[in-house]
Amino acid sequence: MTPQHFIEKWKRANLTERAAAQSHFNDLCKLLEQPEPADADPDGTHYTFERGAHKTDGGEGWADVWKQGHFGWEYKGKHKDLAAAYRQLLQYREALDNPPLLVVCDLDRFEIHTNFTGTAKAVHAFNLDGLAEPANLDVLRRLFTDPDSLKPGKTRETITSEAADCIGRIADSLRVRAVPAPRAAHFLMKCMFCMFAEDIGVGERLYDVVETVFSLC
Repeated sequence: MTPQHFIEKWKRANLTERAAAQSHFNDLCKLLEQPEPADADPDGTHYTFERGAHKTDGGEGWADVWKQGHFGWEYKGKHKDLAAAYRQLLQYREALDNPPLLVVCDLDRFEIHTNFTGTAKAVHAFNLDGLAEPANLDVLRRLFTDPDSLKPGKTRETITSEAADCIGRIADSLRVRAVPAPRAAHFLMKCMFCMFAEDIGVGERLYDVVETVFSLC
């Protein structure tokens, strides 16, 4: 299957998640020249559809696709909320042996979230048209063949240290400007809240606020 064939087929499709997920994934395997779950693991012990998983907040669920040591994958119908799909997958990850990559897809959009211990999170996102780009195909192929190659270069400790240095420089700048200490502390607390809120995805507009804060560094 060629990228163009895959794109054209799934752009036309208007199926529900349940009706489309496994067919979509199997076509993706054909596109990437990777074995399908039933071929690679007939017993479903390490690579399978509908992997049962205990949720961290209680109850049972099912990961749409799971490949041990590689990824957990959650499908949604077209134009559905991928953020909700990701939150759902987070509830499964411990039961899935904490895979290094968490993937959500609505048949049109792909988001690959890194889940490596001790590193900053990275997200690779693109839509069906993006499959025509070799770089995006390479990211998908590495899900199956070399997940460690998608590990972000910076650790959480490095990111935290850089953010702390930035806040320190802002604090020094406020002192030089003779800003009263209570007012400066209140402003710095707002800066830290904005960075935290942006990191957990609370509101798209906070991204602009955080960019403004970092421009002061």
